[in-house]
Amino acid sequence: MSTPVIQTDLGHAGWQAIVADPASAVIATDFDGVLSPLVEDPARARPVDGALDALARLARSVRQVAIVTGRPALVATELTGVTGHPGLGGLVVLGHYGLEQWEASTGKITSDPVPAGVAVARERLPELLSIAGVPDAFVEDKESSLAVHTRRLSDPAGAFDRLRTPLTELADETQLRLEPGNLVLELRPPGIDKGVALRRLLESTGAQSILYAGDDLGDLAAFRAVEEGRRTGLNAVLLATRSSGATELIEAADIVVDDPSGVVTVLTALSDAIAAR
Repeated sequence: MSTPVIQTDLGHAGWQAIVADPASAVIATDFDGVLSPLVEDPARARPVDGALDALARLARSVRQVAIVTGRPALVATELTGVTGHPGLGGLVVLGHYGLEQWEASTGKITSDPVPAGVAVARERLPELLSIAGVPDAFVEDKESSLAVHTRRLSDPAGAFDRLRTPLTELADETQLRLEPGNLVLELRPPGIDKGVALRRLLESTGAQSILYAGDDLGDLAAFRAVEEGRRTGLNAVLLATRSSGATELIEAADIVVDDPSGVVTVLTALSDAIAAR
């Protein structure tokens, strides 16, 4: 399989570094929009054909394979189907943007404490949504954060705009942080994002190179963490899908693909290159 189109010199250097020394590399990906297509009902998300096999093949050579997601770690493991998958016995799932970590090797999960503000926001959300005129917005309760989705509504963009100010005020009052995504507004504990999660992962593994794949605004923090690492010698490939249409993320990427099937193609090409070295 040929090398995918890499748009930057830094991306080329990162790709070559991973191929040359996979044992010092981390492969980390988001789930929704990257391994799984975006769907209206988050509970129906599943990896595209070949996604887990591509990760498992890379896991034979690289130091660590990880899924970094805003979903609860146990929910992500269930939806992905990674539990017991051949070749993924060393996988880690960083859930809740790194607040939780699930390890396939033990089946155990560790978690940081959930701030009290999440419970307060949970109690106040129904009234807030009603007052804002969007009582039917879908609230995804992730236990340590609350995501308000407008994708299912008749005017998703309009509802998103109407909710942004009141949810920002609620976040301020409960000492949480409001993070916008693709037709979703998430109330999240401060100091928790995919950039923090990725820095911790790189530090704990001692990796010298990384490929990170994302699709949404929530992945910008991870991209920025990688860019910071590059300034101190980290070799990296930033891969983005067009799933969410996150222009800023797409423009910052070294490789851009249309959808999760394109991610599988890239991961497969990388494992082919490693096998052929």
